[in-house]
Amino acid sequence: MLTAHTADHADVVIIGAGIAGLSAAHQLIGAGVGVSVLEAAAHVGGRMATDEVDGFRLDHLGPLLNSAYPELSTTPGLGGLVLRDFAPGVLVHSGGRQYRAGDVRSARGALRAVRSRPSAPHAPLGGAIEQARLGAWLARLAATPESRILARPDRAALEALSARGLSPRAVEGFLRPLLSALLGDPGLTTSSRMADLTLRDHARGRLCVPAGGSATLPELLAATLPPGTVRTGVHVTAADITSVRTKEHGELGCRSLLLATGAGAAAELLPGLRTPAFHPVTVLHHTAAEAPSAGGRLLLDADRSGPVSHTAVMSEVDPSRAPHGRALITSTVLGTPPPDLDGEVRAHLARLYGTPTDDWELLAARHDPEAVPAMPPPHDQQRPVRLLAGLYVCGDHRDASTVRGALRSGRRAASAILTDLGVRRGPADGTELPAAA
Repeated sequence: MLTAHTADHADVVIIGAGIAGLSAAHQLIGAGVGVSVLEAAAHVGGRMATDEVDGFRLDHLGPLLNSAYPELSTTPGLGGLVLRDFAPGVLVHSGGRQYRAGDVRSARGALRAVRSRPSAPHAPLGGAIEQARLGAWLARLAATPESRILARPDRAALEALSARGLSPRAVEGFLRPLLSALLGDPGLTTSSRMADLTLRDHARGRLCVPAGGSATLPELLAATLPPGTVRTGVHVTAADITSVRTKEHGELGCRSLLLATGAGAAAELLPGLRTPAFHPVTVLHHTAAEAPSAGGRLLLDADRSGPVSHTAVMSEVDPSRAPHGRALITSTVLGTPPPDLDGEVRAHLARLYGTPTDDWELLAARHDPEAVPAMPPPHDQQRPVRLLAGLYVCGDHRDASTVRGALRSGRRAASAILTDLGVRRGPADGTELPAAA
């Protein structure tokens, strides 16, 4: 019989209330294990935080999700999650013009898009034949099992794309800006396996965001845990397998410890844990009286003519993020931001949207130098979550650097803990945990 959860003892103490730790907590509690989640910040979610400012809901980072992520529907606690889809296709800005890249996820869809909207001679995706080839390639990728993709030789994503037989225009005008936005990596030095899996998800589903802001996802996970499981504003000063020392509550006993913080914070508590390199990300939120023309689509800059990688009129994608009568434009800068951040971003947005931005108001700008853990080749998306019996670690830095990777790493960590504790899930629980790694 496992120990009951009390104020000063839990079977498992989880440090960090991001989505990886909260996902693990659901799996463990569902198996009858006592859990206490400790979070230093005043809110749950880590980087998936959202501020409310004058009726606007502003994400700190706002990662792009995909409706094809199975974890969004299978993770316990997310049954009430509402997703808002971007309009089908994306907008690509190239040569001073916007082009709509319609449904290029199949050869038939690509040809249909070209016939209904003929491409200009220098359109980013090229003509009908080039788009049909791209659509056919994406359709094949969508049907490829994950195991086959992971068995491929691993190299830098941009190098691999250039060797796939696709036209340079399709690579540079569409795939490169799209992957840069999805991976947070402007140079596409990311593992080609991870890039292929990302494009596979894109070909299977639709880009989307949580209704009400990114924080909705972790807040829903936390709210559906038993009361008292998550404690915010608790700073851990030292930790080992059997106890955790905190600044506010002294020592808490446990049988197992799960580090579910970011990679840097985990390395501070556990010296010797390898810390990856990171891709920095800056997110800016502007408001305007009138929404620029984008139709609820993601707008990419194929020319890389300014600091903005991608942007969207977020109030058209998710109206709950802005008060009535105001437009919310959210833009992302990858890499080192320019010195005159707002000025250069405004000038770039004016070119991308084809409209003056002088009267736009900057609501917030957030820079995170450790926003996205890098995934250079060869990348193992199932890095061990079990360091030794009783000590575990999870987060996007142990899997893929995505929301899906974070949720999956939490499930793997829970599986490892349950195995070491000798706990087996009952037949009434329909969720099968993945194998521990």
